[in-house]
Amino acid sequence: MARAFGAESITLEDAEYDTVRKVEEVNLNWGGDFRVEIERAWRKVIERAREEGRKVVHLTMYGMPLQDVVSELRGIDDMLVVVGGPKVPGEVYGLADYNVAVTSQPHSEVAALAVLLHEVQGGEELKRDFGKSRMKIIPSPKGKQVVRA
Repeated sequence: MARAFGAESITLEDAEYDTVRKVEEVNLNWGGDFRVEIERAWRKVIERAREEGRKVVHLTMYGMPLQDVVSELRGIDDMLVVVGGPKVPGEVYGLADYNVAVTSQPHSEVAALAVLLHEVQGGEELKRDFGKSRMKIIPSPKGKQVVRA
């Protein structure tokens, strides 16, 4: 989902080889160069992003409403989006440049990421061309049309 909505990579604390292999297979079949990075130390990920000049956006239902900060977020060229859950260390709130809530009700972190990426990019991510691929979908009002290269 993150790939389809314009993210360039995902950093996981831990991933099975199968997860990395599946992402590589999706890139090969559908195009793009989405990456899975492994880093057990979450703090290092945030520190590296800051060193690279990226802003840190933490998705949390306790943050500022997305609709109140989305115009400011659209002005950011490069960001790290931290998506956590109930066990996010409290320190993340202080390290983030923005603590952003898609809603203040319990929800899926994956859905929240999709909404954030969509809003920040103004829907342009839906027009993205993933480049060379083995398969492409031909839009159709009925049925499925897939072109295989």
